Amino acid sequence: MDGEISGATLREIQATDAVRIVDVRQRDAFEAAHLPDSECIPFPELPEHVTRLDGADHVVTVCPHGEASVKAARLIAAYDGLAPDATVQSLAGGLAAWDGPLVTTDDGADPPV
Repeated sequence: MDGEISGATLREIQATDAVRIVDVRQRDAFEAAHLPDSECIPFPELPEHVTRLDGADHVVTVCPHGEASVKAARLIAAYDGLAPDATVQSLAGGLAAWDGPLVTTDDGADPPV
């Protein structure tokens, strides 16, 4: 794992680079609100679905407060299927610290974190 990344830095990278954003929350929370261009691989399913990240050069993991995503980033970093010299980071502070846009459902409820 290559540490944590701030929301501001992640937004800059999203604009210029290919980055795989992996949200490790449960699917219902992901569907209610998530970072743009992110994908959902719930933490309990990560070991069996890590192959979805084959060849990735840069992966950033996301969770509610940045704790589970650190564990997820460590797990992903140990995977041999990533690109050589791949960068694997966790979003610092998780969704609670994210001040960028979110993709949300339009049901009027506050999105879960």
